[in-house]
Order: sequence, then structure tokens, then C-alpha cells
Amino acid sequence: MGAGSVLLSGSRTPSIEEGRRRQGPLWLQRTKWTWASQPLTPAEAESCRASCFVMARFWLCAAATVFFLAFAILYSRFSGSLVLREFIFHISWRTEKILYRLDVGWPKHSEYFTGATFCVAVDSLNGLLYIAQRGDNIQKVLVFTEDGYFLRAWNYTVDTPHGMFAASTLYEQSIWITDVGNGPFGHTIKKYNSFGDLVQVLGTPGKKGTGLNPLQFDNPAELYVEDTGDIYIVDGDGGLNNRLIKLSQDFMMLWLHGENGTGPAKFNIPHSVTVDSSGRIFSSKKNFFFFLVSQVWVADRGNKRIQVFDKDTGVWLGAWNNCFTEEGPSSVRFTPDGKYLIIAQLNLSRLLFVAAPPVGSIGYCSVISSIQLADQVLPHLLDISEKTGAIYVAEIGAKQVQKYVPLKS
Repeated sequence: MGAGSVLLSGSRTPSIEEGRRRQGPLWLQRTKWTWASQPLTPAEAESCRASCFVMARFWLCAAATVFFLAFAILYSRFSGSLVLREFIFHISWRTEKILYRLDVGWPKHSEYFTGATFCVAVDSLNGLLYIAQRGDNIQKVLVFTEDGYFLRAWNYTVDTPHGMFAASTLYEQSIWITDVGNGPFGHTIKKYNSFGDLVQVLGTPGKKGTGLNPLQFDNPAELYVEDTGDIYIVDGDGGLNNRLIKLSQDFMMLWLHGENGTGPAKFNIPHSVTVDSSGRIFSSKKNFFFFLVSQVWVADRGNKRIQVFDKDTGVWLGAWNNCFTEEGPSSVRFTPDGKYLIIAQLNLSRLLFVAAPPVGSIGYCSVISSIQLADQVLPHLLDISEKTGAIYVAEIGAKQVQKYVPLKS
């Protein structure tokens, strides 16, 4: 062995033929099994060049892909291309997850759940939680702290509660309840203070109907009250009406969609309503300008879809139905950061965590994660704390309310 030669592997020098019988390209065989100082044969040099070309082409393609995605993301942010925004939206959510965990220590006193818990509302401003339940000879409305401590209960003028919404301000603690009973207080939407004193009644007490003047309801399912005082009502939990109504703070009709059917802006059991108050930027293809649109999202349960409307004009913007092939949504709420929608599916006993649509589009329903509850738990309606992001779920089958908190907390 010459002084300038270095043996790369082992103490024995295999023959050239033995090296060529091993797997791998010729140039790799040569560099593993022979002296580094020995020149490559023409065949080995050609094999080396071919392998290097394949490697270079791979890395070039990878770099081009990264560059394309980076360019597309930037371009979609600063241009009106809705197609690109949709593409980037689906790419960006492929590996994302949102995880919640059950708060097993909530509430501190579950013995107060004595009926079927139909709805729940969070007063984030005052740290209160309202729960409405059905049953005979029980307190229909329970008031807890968000931490789970029981405060009080009341039953005044509440017949058969279905949905509720906490609409407190710095000057007033209030709770709205939709009542679907057939008694003297049924088919109405009522506003109470935190101690159960009746403040306001919408509808004709004890009389269902379709009238608008005076306003009548038939099984009003739920409502959402904005900070401005504007009210959005879904009226028609299996009754005569299938409509979405917007009222002003002084209870004047602003707009209405009210017809049974499967087409755009028609409903079959509109069951839950919420507002995306952060708004989404939409582009006008005709006039090439952008405008901010805050949206009303309606769980159109019987049609197995969510419909979306411009909250100011009532114009129909689109619908989601690809996530609800098995069962329609029974409840819908946005998380405080506006990134996700939390959706309950009653008979499947399931909660869906869905990515909010990209800026500039209604997008498509993209499920990020889910929580499968036990059979017959039946999550009916839910609400979310604006401060903590905690989810409170009213379960009519399990006759309880459960709290889920973000895993990071």
C-alpha cells in the first residue's frame, strides 16, 4: 500500500468485481470499497454525474415549491385573488389542531341540575353563567360563577326555556330567554335582570303566530344580542315559522328572511344564531374594491348546513354544508379570537372545531378537531366565555352543563 493511499473501510481490500456486486451506484461502490486515491472508471464517473443530477433536480424542485408557497401567501394577502386565498386557507390548516380538555372540577355543586338542561349563556363582563332547565316543580334558571360556584335560582314567568343570551353592559346585568311553552308565558322572548325580574317581553304571551305587527313567534329557538342592542332571532324550532329576524335596539324590524325551504335564505328549523363581529373583507369583482362585512351565521339544522348573511343588509352571502352530511348543526359560536367556530351536533353527541373562513370569502367548512361525547349526552346549545375561551355545553340527555377549557390553559 502506498504512503499516499487511505483505506476507507476495513482492513481487507475487496476486489473491484466484489465491490460491483454490492448494491448502489458505481461511484458509491468505488468510494466505499477502494482507495480514495484511485481514479474512477468512465462508467463510475457517468454514474456519479447522473446521481448528482437527480439530487440537484430534487433540491431545485423543493426550493421552487417553497418559493411558490411563500409568494402565493404574500400575494393572497395583498391582492383580491379569492382563489389563492382559498388555496392558502386549505394548505395552512392541514396540520393545525385545536384541543380542549374537560374541566372535571366544574361545577362545584352539580346537585342543582334537577331537570333537562337546554341552554347556557355566559356573562363574561361579570363572570356569571346562566343555565336554563326544564322540568316540573323545579327552578328553571340557575346562576353560577364561571368558576362553578352556585349563586341563586329563579323561576318567575319562565315556562319552557329553549335558548338564552347574556347581554350585560357596565350599567346593567341582563339575560334574554326564548320560551317555547304553550302556557301563559310561552312563544315569547323575555329579558330579565340577573335576579329574575322581568324587564321586557317580545311576542304575544301564550299565543303563537306568524304576525309581524304585532310581532308573534312560534317556538323561537335562540337569539343573539350585539353590543349596539341590535337583536338577531331564529324563530322556528319545529313550529309554524322558519325565519331569521333582525330587530333594532328599540325593537323595530330591520330585515327578515322567513320562508321554509332548501334554497338560499330559506330555512328548515333555524336553531342557533351568532355574529362574527370582527367582520370579513370581501372584494367586489365588478368594481374592484374591498369592503368590510360583519356576518350573521345561522345553524339551519333541518337543512344540514350553516347559512351566512350580511348583518347590516341581510344579504345572503353563502352556506356551509360539507361538514354536516350525517346531521345538521344545533349550535354555533365563534371563539373570542375569531379563528374558530364551535359547533354542536345534537344526536351525534359531538362538538366540532371548525376553522373560520379566510379573509375575503365564506370559504368551506374545514374541521380541525372534534370531541366525541358519550352516547345520548345530546349537546343542545353552547356558549363561550369572551375572556377565557372556555366552552359551556348544555346537555339535555345527560341533564348537566359541562365546561371545556383550551388545553394551553
